[in-house]
Amino acid sequence: MENLLLLLPTLLLSCTKEISTNNPAPADTTIVYTMPEESGPHEGTWLQWPHQYQYGKTFRNRLDATWITMTRELIQGEKVHIIAYDQTEQERIIALLEKEDVPLSNIDFKIYPTDDVWVRDNGPIYVKDKNGQLFIEDWGFNGWGRKAAYDNCNAVPTKIAADQQIQKIDLNAVMVNEGGSVEIDGKGVLMACKSSVLNENRNPGMTQQQAEEIFTRYLGIKKFIWLEGKAGLDITDMHIDGFARFANASTIITLNNDDLTYWQVPQDDINKLYAATNNESVAYKFVKVPLTQNDVITTYGKNLGKASYINYYIANNSVLVPKYNDPNDAVAINIIQQLYPGKKVVGIDCRNLFANGGMIHCVTQQQPR
Repeated sequence: MENLLLLLPTLLLSCTKEISTNNPAPADTTIVYTMPEESGPHEGTWLQWPHQYQYGKTFRNRLDATWITMTRELIQGEKVHIIAYDQTEQERIIALLEKEDVPLSNIDFKIYPTDDVWVRDNGPIYVKDKNGQLFIEDWGFNGWGRKAAYDNCNAVPTKIAADQQIQKIDLNAVMVNEGGSVEIDGKGVLMACKSSVLNENRNPGMTQQQAEEIFTRYLGIKKFIWLEGKAGLDITDMHIDGFARFANASTIITLNNDDLTYWQVPQDDINKLYAATNNESVAYKFVKVPLTQNDVITTYGKNLGKASYINYYIANNSVLVPKYNDPNDAVAINIIQQLYPGKKVVGIDCRNLFANGGMIHCVTQQQPR
């Protein structure tokens, strides 16, 4: 079986105190916690390193280079928390980094078994209360609707909270929610596809109002931009972060109409996206980045169709942008660089990662400072 197909349009195409919340939904819409926006200051970035135990050595070996490059760039501005499957894997990763002259001084290793690499979806969500105290929210993760193994990955937030001695908010019984399902603008607006949140394979019977109450209480949301999405398109049931992101509090970065159509975003969703307004009902500015000019070909010759550059990651000193050995790599990097003049935009080869369904944003998770 090929590894997880998260965003591939061509293939239709969790020793600390714990807060337990076991109600199906909060009874009010009081904001209790707020999630800092990705571009805010980081303490570090979490990575789950590819290993051989789920999909074999070939899978692992094809992805190592991408993780090495991400680590090299990230340590220049923040700590990198690397999750290794076991001690043997940690030693292997250290050898890889040393061979490529990547300093280890800003790297922190944790040994937790994982099922896969998608820490954006299964990892901790860091939030703050009104006093600025940091908490870890442990949302439910069930392998994108029980489509893949998930027990190891679902346990990661709990292990991180214990190791870091950060109070955990247990939301497993409240909502299944992957980090890639939601985008926030840092000013109280959330953007998501209903297909990956209000789906019977995640949250059976949950209403939009219930979901909004939960997101308001635990992420600090005041306004929602709901797209319908497309359930069954891929393993994620259409995560928003593959085609539309908040570049900043006033800007949405996305694709043009034709490329969104190629990505199989429904036309009604395209219209709704382009008409989106912020918490003050002011229209967002839109920056549109093309898909790759050509079909993406992996290093081992597999044709993946066209790919998106939207799934990038905003670090302290840099922005890590997918690249695919395509003429539009330079175009995308130039457009994104203009959005982040104070950071260095760096292209990360994602050809082999895209074959497994995701890009940079999918495999990174920020820990706010």
